[in-house]
Amino acid sequence: MKFANRIDKLPPYLFVEISKKIAAKRAKGIDVISFGIGDPDIPTPSHIIDSLIAASKVPANHRYPESEGLPEFRKSVRDWYQKRFGVTLDADKEILPLIGSKEGIGHIALCFIDPGDIALVPDPGYPVYSVGTMLAGGQSYYLPLHEENGFLPDLDAIPEDIARKAKVLWLNYPNNPTGAIADAAFFEKAVRFAKKYDIAICHDGPYSDVAFDGYKPISFLQTPGAMDVGIEFHSLSKTFNMTGWRIGMAVGNAQIINSLMRVKSNLDSGIPQAIQQMGIAALKGPQDAIAEHNRIYQHRRDKLCAVLNQMGLKVKPPKASLYIWARIPDGITSADYATRLLEEADTVVTPGRGYGQAGEGYIRFSLTLDDKKFNEGLARLSKFGDKTSKTVKV
Repeated sequence: MKFANRIDKLPPYLFVEISKKIAAKRAKGIDVISFGIGDPDIPTPSHIIDSLIAASKVPANHRYPESEGLPEFRKSVRDWYQKRFGVTLDADKEILPLIGSKEGIGHIALCFIDPGDIALVPDPGYPVYSVGTMLAGGQSYYLPLHEENGFLPDLDAIPEDIARKAKVLWLNYPNNPTGAIADAAFFEKAVRFAKKYDIAICHDGPYSDVAFDGYKPISFLQTPGAMDVGIEFHSLSKTFNMTGWRIGMAVGNAQIINSLMRVKSNLDSGIPQAIQQMGIAALKGPQDAIAEHNRIYQHRRDKLCAVLNQMGLKVKPPKASLYIWARIPDGITSADYATRLLEEADTVVTPGRGYGQAGEGYIRFSLTLDDKKFNEGLARLSKFGDKTSKTVKV
């Protein structure tokens, strides 16, 4: 049989490779601690689970859902965005439920990218931005995110001919993998850029409610003119610890939302309605669990940053996201450093190069381990640091 050329261009998904390495170690009876994947270890709040139990017994929820989702869920998204960000949305035209935001991020390229078209993609960045572009037949022009620029893309450095050919600009703040944040001034500049070159902005914002030290991330859609040029992808996964339930949303420009709905209606049947009822319970119910979750993550953040700095890695505590982006010593690649941690400390981290060329020189740690494993992981990192401190030049 002969497969499509795009399959040969498709790299293995980053976390699939990490999972394979973990499985291989565990098959040998080795206890592996993984800081690799940002999957919250804290359970979904009980009142949200209770809503699923009740909804699962309703016969109407046993049938096919619709791609556009339940009106009640869209209205709950509308009300949450209004209360959380002060953003006004039309529940019928500017909100589209997603089977997790990753699904929508992958599909949106089909709305904009024809063969040969260009998407402006951050580097380092979430791999799905570039993979979706490739699957649609387009090309990614990578925007390097450098520490000295706060891990924000330099829009002024984009060549004129590239800017005029580009169809989409991807942004993601709070950022994965760097943990960086963006302020209103940057989003305003991005909107001016998009209007100048007739480019759509896709902002990926699932970490807007994972924040520390009193910081409260903003929505891209709070920016004047943002609704004219773009949409925002959001998810209940990180805010309410619902990664396994696969529920998210795209919100913003009505034309873009309609285009994505048309693609989705031809490819999927939407989110199971019982899970949409969970989403309604999450968005309309008590929000106090968010602050408690962030307190736990912030405590872990502080402990991990202290250990990493003692190891000789260069780390700045992030104000948001679930990740620590650590600069490794010169003279070793991120893949080699991650391999040494796995082989010598039975500890998994994500090499920065897996997020793009500009991610080289860094490794990413996730804060989503239960406290027992987290503390064991810190002990292993400390021991590894003690062992290597005399041989690694920092």
